Amino acid sequence: MRGFTGLVEEEAARAAEEAEARDIARRDLTELATFTVDPATARDFDDAVSAQREGEGWRVWVHIADVAAHVPPGSPLDLEARRRANSTYVPGTVEPMLPHALSSGACSLSPGVERLAVTVEIDLDAAARPTRTRFYRSRIRSDARLDYDQLDRVFDGREEPPAAAAEPLAAARDVAAALGEHRGDTSLDVESAEPEFDFDAEGNVLTAHRVPQTEAHRLIERLMILTNERVAEFLVDRRVPAVYRVHPQPDPPRIERLLEQLAALGVPTPPLGQGLSPRSAGEMAAEASRLARREAARRGHGQDAYTSLVLRSLKQAAYSERNSGHAGLGSDAYAHFTSPIRRYPDLLVHRALLAALGEGEEAPTLGEAREVAAHSSAQERESAKIERDADDVCAAYLLERELGEGGLDAEFDGEVSGVIRAGAFVAFGGELGDVYEGMLPARTLPGGRYELDRAEVSLIGSGDGATALRLGDPVRVRVTGVDGGRGRVDLELTGGGGK
Repeated sequence: MRGFTGLVEEEAARAAEEAEARDIARRDLTELATFTVDPATARDFDDAVSAQREGEGWRVWVHIADVAAHVPPGSPLDLEARRRANSTYVPGTVEPMLPHALSSGACSLSPGVERLAVTVEIDLDAAARPTRTRFYRSRIRSDARLDYDQLDRVFDGREEPPAAAAEPLAAARDVAAALGEHRGDTSLDVESAEPEFDFDAEGNVLTAHRVPQTEAHRLIERLMILTNERVAEFLVDRRVPAVYRVHPQPDPPRIERLLEQLAALGVPTPPLGQGLSPRSAGEMAAEASRLARREAARRGHGQDAYTSLVLRSLKQAAYSERNSGHAGLGSDAYAHFTSPIRRYPDLLVHRALLAALGEGEEAPTLGEAREVAAHSSAQERESAKIERDADDVCAAYLLERELGEGGLDAEFDGEVSGVIRAGAFVAFGGELGDVYEGMLPARTLPGGRYELDRAEVSLIGSGDGATALRLGDPVRVRVTGVDGGRGRVDLELTGGGGK
């Protein structure tokens, strides 16, 4: 992992004191009941939430760490953060965008301590439609630090919420549920389960599991999406140079292909109209994602494979100095604002917003926004590759451990997660983890030569005893080889598939 230079570390250590010394008017919200929700292992807390009932609707406060107050534009600290562009998370550690003195110290909205924040205060009606939004610098104090598992236990009635957070948490839960109903027909219905690894004191991976998206995750996600939209809409209206998160509408031929692929798997699809426009193609992709999710739930398998098909049919989200909307979220304007500790575009958006409000920051230029958008998009892709590769390596070493403890002849239940001419990829789980994936070569399959079908979602054998392997199908496999250093796993089929 890359460290920070002494100059940057020293500047970060002074930043909290210098931020407090700046003559900036702030609203004192330290008496407002406030809570945070993050993974249990998190050390940096970007966002905190307050909420209450207001007549038939609600008032929500989303407080975001005021990183702009701690990181002066053009300073060595700022230039290093811009170069890194984002924090990179790999199993067991993180390479932060900002030094720990800020990322897990002065900027982190830790419980029981006063912190500088930028607050977005939103009034919503009974249908969770925003009726009024206010933006301002604030001083807050979080009353409770919750993690996602704990919050799900609260929602399930297995645990009482912290007394200080009980009322705002109940109001926030109602808001999130109403936001889900309000947004349901316009956004993609896709969820991913991220891998989480446990290590011993020597750094050996012990266990792993996929963390599913639960009600607790959706609560925070929906409030952050709402906040990001309100900030983006304000910046668009004011014509302030900024960095937007854009997701172009899909190409109609790609969506027509998606529907063909889902139909080949027996998954219900929306009716295909004539002459799809990009916007109608986006709407059709959203509907297809909902139908695929329901079908996977009915079958009891295939959710990850069908989700992957949907996502591959879409264009990639990226950063841009020009707003063009976010097709995946169904948003006309969207910007990343809620994670300035770990993403540089969020910090630039903070500066743009605060400059427009006359809150003591220097607005970015259009050229600066363009440069940050391009660099951050590239760095995001690089970090994502590093994170995926690190997950694969850790999973492979864990599988080696499991095979050593359980015997080389162990068999595993899994699902076909991908197909190519050379074979099929299979995601599977064992006793120590459910995060494994390996390659099932077509040359090892029974029954002659195998070819991809026309829709490229199945491997079809040509000889007697051939087994068809379709995306999402349950299979049973045995491991024939593991290359831990490269994160590669080879498999052979022992059961499953169709004739």
